[in-house]
Amino acid sequence: MSRRRHSDENDARLLPEKLTIYTTLVGLLNARNYNFGGEFVEAMIRQLKESLKANSYNEAVYLVRFLSDLVNCHVIAAPSMVAMFENFVSVTQEEDVPQVRRDWYVYAFLSSLPWVGKELYEKKDAEMDRIFANTESYLKRRQKTHVPMLQVWTADKPHPQEEGPVMPGSHSVERFVIEENLHCIIKSHWKERKTCAAQLVSYPGKNKIPLNYHIVEVIFAELFQLPAPPHIDVMYATLLIELCKLQPGSLPQVLAQATEMLYMRLDTMNTTCVDRFINWFSHHLSNFQFRWSWEDWSDCLTQDPESPKPKFVREVLEKCMRLSYHQRILDIVPPTFSALCPANPTCIYKYGDESSNSLPGHSVALCLAVAFKSKATNDEIFSILKDVPNPNQDDDDDEGFSFNPLKIEVFVQTLLHLAAKSISHSFSALAKFHEVFKTLAESDEGKLHVLRVMFEVWRNHPQMIAVLVDKMIRTQIVDCAAVANWIFSSELSRDFTRLFVWEILHSTIRKMNKHVLKIQKELEEAKEKLARQHKRRSDDDDRSSDRKDGALEEQIERLQEKVESAQSEQKNLFLVIFQRFIMILTEHLVRCETDGTSVLTPWYKNCIERLQQIFLQHHQIIQQYMVTLENLLFTAELDPHILAVFQQFCALQA
Repeated sequence: MSRRRHSDENDARLLPEKLTIYTTLVGLLNARNYNFGGEFVEAMIRQLKESLKANSYNEAVYLVRFLSDLVNCHVIAAPSMVAMFENFVSVTQEEDVPQVRRDWYVYAFLSSLPWVGKELYEKKDAEMDRIFANTESYLKRRQKTHVPMLQVWTADKPHPQEEGPVMPGSHSVERFVIEENLHCIIKSHWKERKTCAAQLVSYPGKNKIPLNYHIVEVIFAELFQLPAPPHIDVMYATLLIELCKLQPGSLPQVLAQATEMLYMRLDTMNTTCVDRFINWFSHHLSNFQFRWSWEDWSDCLTQDPESPKPKFVREVLEKCMRLSYHQRILDIVPPTFSALCPANPTCIYKYGDESSNSLPGHSVALCLAVAFKSKATNDEIFSILKDVPNPNQDDDDDEGFSFNPLKIEVFVQTLLHLAAKSISHSFSALAKFHEVFKTLAESDEGKLHVLRVMFEVWRNHPQMIAVLVDKMIRTQIVDCAAVANWIFSSELSRDFTRLFVWEILHSTIRKMNKHVLKIQKELEEAKEKLARQHKRRSDDDDRSSDRKDGALEEQIERLQEKVESAQSEQKNLFLVIFQRFIMILTEHLVRCETDGTSVLTPWYKNCIERLQQIFLQHHQIIQQYMVTLENLLFTAELDPHILAVFQQFCALQA
């Protein structure tokens, strides 16, 4: 019996979509053995408390629903359930507690009503009316400053229901229950896409509802969830591919209809969600021979290239090229779309044609090319570069290696050009001449200039730019702050709203964060090792390990310094990023005010939403630096347009 009870508890948490089957079973077992019900409920309440203690809030919601449905099976009396819900909603009266605490208890109550609301209202209408009144009063007074940061659509009203098969209304109980169950199926089976797809399409009662529409809606709801989807993005792409294979006669049409609707609404879609839409759609197309009725989207050809629709098509085609090749992309779209097609991703070498003879550094570039081909050493490259004049100053210093933009230009241009055959050729070149890179890019301006020149060479190949920046950070040729400054530099202004630029910035931040965590972990391990040695010594009364302690203590001290230095670098990276955002947004706002034009341009929407994206995607780290950000950057004097984003973020913590 106890094993059965334990199994039911687990099923309540792990298979919530089967909830009513298990509550019925508990009801039947309870009818046979009255003690079973009491013991089971006690165990469930214990489990609920443990889930809350462990911050497993989704699990806790399912347990509350399970308890609710036990009222229908006569295992729990209605007054007991009402009393529990009264307790839940009374949390809204607590003072000095975070809003998320109040929100959770109200949500746990409201989301259980589809299972037990009718039963409770029939038995205890006056008490339920009181709970509803308290809930309504709370919903009216709760602060909603954070909401814009988490909205997929900036349009105020929910979108009306579309034509097509009749689905339950978007606010109906039926719709809520169906979608909750589909979310639960994905949660239970997301690691096995074939099983997950099969479970979704065999949802009970599928003949009474337009199931495919519900499935597609639920998958996109998860994919576009902010700040992050419940599961890895690519899972949703593979799941939709699997569903199309399972139901080739119906699901692809529903998916095409959904894609069309999303495209129509791009103007009001959050930029982070547009990114995910681009990545999903290009991945999906690559699995279906890139077939799509592009002519249906020809409205984008007459719009400002910076506006959402042409931008979306351009980014999708660029991502498709990464999953294919340039000519294939030209072949799949009508000729009228050529302006939105990606450039041929070839290397641009400025010293390569006749007209470059007069360029400064041309003769050195030729010497370097010969030297690289004849497998020159780092020292030989240094001696060729020694004579390059510095356009920034009259006489170079003794070493000849202060910041010299021309040296960097000639060296980086020529090396990347000769290594342009593949990513691995480029990586080998970076590794072989690492010492030259480190010397030329010793100063901050040097690092920035290496990135500028690399971008000039590969400006038509976003993927190559991304992998080279990544490699240069890993090999410490450039640092994270240099990458951030380069992204906000005037040289990148033309590409500032391109997706690849933001992928590079987020990847750079993640690398910085991983670096800090790695050193912190090493420090913790060293401290634990020392504590173990101390414990052993006090147990054995052994004096011989003093020397070992000394070595460990020195190691801990060194690691402590490394952690502090890495955290300082991390904090500086965020300060650089936010400072640059504030500068370019302020320039835009002042320019619009001076010219008397509207602030709300496509560029502005993109930029302000990229700022929100940085806050949301890296919220755990940024929270540590809130005081500094508030005191140094997001001060009361800042333009309200920009300050609003910081206030939304602060409200998320409230």
